[in-house]
Amino acid sequence: MPDEALTAVIDLDLPGPTISRHIYGHFAEHLGRCIYGGFWVGEDSSVPNVRGIRTDVVEALRALRIPNLRWPGGCFADDYHWKDGIGPRDERPRMVNSHWGDVVEDNAFGTHEFMDLCELLGAEAYVNGNVGSGTVREMSEWVEYLTRGDDSPMAALRRANGRDEPWKVPFFGIGNEPWGCGGNMAAEHYAHLARQYGTYVRNHGGNEVTRIAAGANSDDYGWTEALMKAVSWLGCARDPRGFFQAISLHYYTINGSWDDKGDATRFDTDDWYVTMLRARRMEEIVRGHAAVMDAYDAEKRIGLVVDEWGTWWNVEEGTNPGFLYQQNTLRDALVASVHLDTFHRFADRVVMANIAQTVNVLQAMILTDPDTGALVLTPSYHVFEMNTAHHDASALTVNLRGDVPTREVEGTALPLLSASASTTGDTALVSLSNLDTDEPLTLVLDLRGRDVAGTSARLLTASTLQTHNTPEQPEAVAPVKFEGVRPHARGLEVELPPHSYVTVSLTLG
Repeated sequence: MPDEALTAVIDLDLPGPTISRHIYGHFAEHLGRCIYGGFWVGEDSSVPNVRGIRTDVVEALRALRIPNLRWPGGCFADDYHWKDGIGPRDERPRMVNSHWGDVVEDNAFGTHEFMDLCELLGAEAYVNGNVGSGTVREMSEWVEYLTRGDDSPMAALRRANGRDEPWKVPFFGIGNEPWGCGGNMAAEHYAHLARQYGTYVRNHGGNEVTRIAAGANSDDYGWTEALMKAVSWLGCARDPRGFFQAISLHYYTINGSWDDKGDATRFDTDDWYVTMLRARRMEEIVRGHAAVMDAYDAEKRIGLVVDEWGTWWNVEEGTNPGFLYQQNTLRDALVASVHLDTFHRFADRVVMANIAQTVNVLQAMILTDPDTGALVLTPSYHVFEMNTAHHDASALTVNLRGDVPTREVEGTALPLLSASASTTGDTALVSLSNLDTDEPLTLVLDLRGRDVAGTSARLLTASTLQTHNTPEQPEAVAPVKFEGVRPHARGLEVELPPHSYVTVSLTLG
């Protein structure tokens, strides 16, 4: 009897949990050229801008339907005192950005500039407060300044600085990485602080805040348990106490060690597979934290927010090592697709994620050339753009039958196929990644429960694994129409090229 063809069974009529659009969130820290030279060029710049905010960056991110933006950090958040970033720019005090390059920050980009940016982007604000070096009062007053509409002291201060109406701030972070740069705290100590600070992050007027406690580094499940104990009861169905409504998680994909993370563009096939193995570890980590949270919160009232994720390579030669500038190849794009598939599968628990970072830092969506001003869309940007139909769609389970090809990497079998799917109304989107560097992969999509009236597909790949976009070759890695989808007795047959990402759009009857 011949081997069964590799098949993905998808019941189109059995929608699951909603894939929050906020899974496609972004992160902008005062780090390197993310803010200054990325988003912010100043009103006097020759680069086209709106009130100092770079126009082409805004337009590119609006095309992604960017749902939220996290700011001001990161490690910078726990050194940032928000009152230094309001009022006339020429009167704002300076500070030292000790974490990232030991440069002097002039606070030209502050609260008003960030909220203006969010309005231009059509994105919701995720503001990260200062627990490490700040105070409860400072954080409480920032929320009041941002969101209160009457004549309170902070609302009056906001009006004096030129903004009459309050903003909506739906997400507020209670510190960042308190286990490290945010204070080197023990889990139980931070859990008490999260309760205290969260109490004073108040809902003003009609603004409802999701308070996000600073969660674990990678697989530190004990940290998550300490936070869950602070708001919930083991095995009990009672409502969690409302000190915070979500817990964050940070995990980065590197190829080597933290001292030598690997090069962004100079890597071989073995490096590719090690990277993919470590990217796929996100599934194990999310599952572990979800299991801890389920024990205390079976009804999933507390969300998991993966607000820092992505690749982290050695910086590009000739750049400031504290600026974390790296190139972005096809490999980064496939790392992104693997992560997003994981977040789709855990849509019942993962309510937000923020790739690090948006412009010019780590696994950026956009690179801007400091000399020419040219803007480059990275391969990772294109994965986000190809996936916009997953925003707020209902997840569909993808059941794989047959033998998924694997490769042994560091003593572990690495699956070479990653897949996820979702549906909205009379449409569906199937996302497929072939992680094999050399071999194509044939997959049958066994589509059940609804008729398929039409299909289209797009492909993201390149001639080499190391291919990346530059000002001279801005579309070396860019999506194209894909012709490798054919009718099959059970639905469709897809021929995935080596090292490729494919999205198949379905029109349903």
